[in-house]
Amino acid sequence: MSIGRLPENEQRILDEMERALRRDRRLDRKLRTHRVSRRPDPARVLARLASYRPRVRTVVFLLAVSAGLMVAGIVTSEPGAIWAFAALWPLTMFAAFRLMCRCCDG
Repeated sequence: MSIGRLPENEQRILDEMERALRRDRRLDRKLRTHRVSRRPDPARVLARLASYRPRVRTVVFLLAVSAGLMVAGIVTSEPGAIWAFAALWPLTMFAAFRLMCRCCDG
């Protein structure tokens, strides 16, 4: 691998490609208006959530872990177990609801 410049024929081909790309107005407009966003697009996030299709074993696992955390929270009154259950329970219900919707559609 050479660190120097490209051979003349490869440099000429590269220059021609760059000139052709600069003449493309639509590409130039897209590149000028393209902004990198650190935040995810809300529409894309909602589309991904709407297309989420959980597996049966995933829902069973979430239900088992949620039930275990619920029992642990009731028995020990440990704030960590209660907060873990509070965080996991809505995800479990969402996955179970999506699984039921998928089963009813088929």
